[in-house]
Amino acid sequence: MLWTHYGRALLGICVFGLFLHDIFGTHGFLAMRRTKREIERVQGEIARLNKENTELSQEVKALKSDPHKIESIARDELGLAKPGEVIIKIPKSEQAKQAPAR
Repeated sequence: MLWTHYGRALLGICVFGLFLHDIFGTHGFLAMRRTKREIERVQGEIARLNKENTELSQEVKALKSDPHKIESIARDELGLAKPGEVIIKIPKSEQAKQAPAR
């Protein structure tokens, strides 16, 4: 008698509980969405790092084999010059003042 009287209500409550579990549970819909977003973020980071790694590899290759690249770095960063050349350094504050407005 109890089952026939409250059976449908009990079944409805169980189905509603399963529905809530499927949405809000540990492996539910919301958790799956969060996991998917995290996977996409990590894949984007991997792609960015792979691109950066490729660029750095090309720069290393150029530094090992291109004498013009080495000379350019020596001139720009170390302030080296060939015999007979004069280097004139302009302070960064003066460079900012002289920069043309765009």
